[in-house]
Amino acid sequence: MPLRSLLAAVVLALPLAAVADTPNIVPGMWEFTSTTSVTGEVPIPDQTDTHQECIAQGDLDDADFQFLEVEEGCELLEHNVSAEGVDYRMVCYAEGGEANIDGRMDFLGERVEGNVDVTVQSPMGEMLMNTVVEGARIGDC
Repeated sequence: MPLRSLLAAVVLALPLAAVADTPNIVPGMWEFTSTTSVTGEVPIPDQTDTHQECIAQGDLDDADFQFLEVEEGCELLEHNVSAEGVDYRMVCYAEGGEANIDGRMDFLGERVEGNVDVTVQSPMGEMLMNTVVEGARIGDC
């Protein structure tokens, strides 16, 4: 897996966990925006991604509900989940590189906010990534 794929996998592996309590999230159509800043020897411009997703009450009640999937090559090391949010640590491995990820997502009813810090060790040197995630309910599905 090349470094660019590793970076993409890290960003896509944002909040996840099997939720024991129903998260404090109002069902409906949601819009999520993530902005990633990278610091390192290789200049990479900030990247912003926005997507919409329908979250139904059935999703929230499902013990296996996940916001995003864990990519192949990643391992969840620790997670603490409550109705108010999720904290997690994971590591992703790729050819010649490793990414250590620390994340937090707060569930705030009709909005969510979070932060993910990633340290990537690669043949190109160390890169630090910070992703700010914001989500808001925009209506019914």
